[in-house]
Amino acid sequence: MCRGVGPLPQITAVGVGLPRDSFLPFSDTIPPEYLAPVCRTVRAKNKIRAFLLGDLVMFKKYLSMLLVGVTALVAVNAAQAAGAIDEAVKRGTLRAGMDPTYMPFQMTNKRGEIVGFEVDILKAMAKSMGVKLEMVSTSYDGIIPALMTDKFDIISSGMTLTQERNLKLNFSEPFIVVGQTLLIRKELADKVKSYKDLNKEEYRLTSKLGTTGEMVAKKLIGKAKYHGYDNEQEAVMDVVNGKADAFVYDAPYNVVAVNKAGAGKLVFLDKPFTFEPLAFGLKKGDYDSLNFINNFLHQIKHDGTYDRIHDKWFKDTAWLKDME
Repeated sequence: MCRGVGPLPQITAVGVGLPRDSFLPFSDTIPPEYLAPVCRTVRAKNKIRAFLLGDLVMFKKYLSMLLVGVTALVAVNAAQAAGAIDEAVKRGTLRAGMDPTYMPFQMTNKRGEIVGFEVDILKAMAKSMGVKLEMVSTSYDGIIPALMTDKFDIISSGMTLTQERNLKLNFSEPFIVVGQTLLIRKELADKVKSYKDLNKEEYRLTSKLGTTGEMVAKKLIGKAKYHGYDNEQEAVMDVVNGKADAFVYDAPYNVVAVNKAGAGKLVFLDKPFTFEPLAFGLKKGDYDSLNFINNFLHQIKHDGTYDRIHDKWFKDTAWLKDME
């Protein structure tokens, strides 16, 4: 017997240096001087076997951990792949975040209903999904954080696709392109012909907080004094009442505001001096929802739906009678 290794198997004589025709069945028949190297060999083999078995156990352990990790990753990816549109279909409701003060895109009529050009596009989208539309009123300057905290599925508030916003959101393809224009005091009609004429310290500008109108006023007309408001109506009334000289805002809004709120005291400089595509905003990485929305926009632009909605809000003025 070899101490610590248990019974030995039958060993050939050659293995221990005896004549070739000798056969030694058990270790107790082997002289001690021949048994020592055999025992060392067996011990070495046992150590190797134990080492390999240990490695196998560790390998199985790591493989198990790897499989758990892969399963978790697949689950996360599956959850992300669901996206806003898939979740809306499961829920039965598409939740759109908006600040309903932007004529004629989203606004509140006399009956307290939110209506407008962008609202009608959303209604058509919800119908194509087979779900209801829920409009979630949100202040414009807090609309991106509200999306990130799942207050709604999609931003639909006349949002301009800018590089700065694109770092925080994914945007659909634009559904319309607008630009910044000016409403100025009638008394300035002979002096102010473009935004460049307003870039002086003597002038006072207004716009809505958090909008591209505000960004443009500060960037392109930075020498003039600026004051922002929570909504467009207050900003326009500052100009009407002579407290400000010009209101900087999107062309579609100003074309309505000059007649609705101007009271004959405003002049509309209608040539846009910026290029601003408006689009739907989604959380970063929600490419399935982007794919659906973009395909939906392509569809309605080719089947007449988009033109019908556009003409209702930009060519026809009947809707003005329903506004407050």
